[in-house]
Amino acid sequence: MRMEAVIFDCDGTLVDSEGLAVEVIVGLLDERGIRPGYDALMARFHGGQFSVFVDALCQDYPTIDPATFTAEFRSRTQRVFRRDLKAMPGARALVSTLDIEKCVASNGPLEKIETSLGATGLLQYFDNRIVSAYEVGSWKPDPGLVHAACASMGVPAARCLLIEDSLPGVRAGLAAGVAVAAFRLGADRLGELAHKVQMIDELAQVPLLLE
Repeated sequence: MRMEAVIFDCDGTLVDSEGLAVEVIVGLLDERGIRPGYDALMARFHGGQFSVFVDALCQDYPTIDPATFTAEFRSRTQRVFRRDLKAMPGARALVSTLDIEKCVASNGPLEKIETSLGATGLLQYFDNRIVSAYEVGSWKPDPGLVHAACASMGVPAARCLLIEDSLPGVRAGLAAGVAVAAFRLGADRLGELAHKVQMIDELAQVPLLLE
């Protein structure tokens, strides 16, 4: 079945933001005398709902105030992203040449998504086509966010391709009934989901999946 629309995740798919975000988290925790390590934080942070991540941190480190921590994280990442954020290799070339419907669907707040896309020159390609989990009240791996993305474009789920770099995102897409391309997620990480998705290592491979 030929695809009629593409849904992009934002962090780690269109923009190289997750490493910068975890560096901010490392700094915030270090200021509180907490040093769990970058790799451990990335494994817990990647692709999930931020409030769930913070709740888990607070269980491990009860001295953290979740509201203060979240507010500081949002403020600092906005500054860091405006200054240092880069698009993923091939992202601009891909989105600027796609001749079918496209949108962004992200677990992040709308302001963060717009800052990320704006800082990397991608925002102009997604005018009024950004779907935030905070706006629709559904976070990956729940399929509601993907359903909302399909509805925003007026395209049935079966004719949409989702590009995702995280397991929660892949699960959301499969549950929503869209085709899924797992970006830089190997079979070892996908496990039993590997046979249900296309696996790609570069965004330049996306047009081949649309034929």
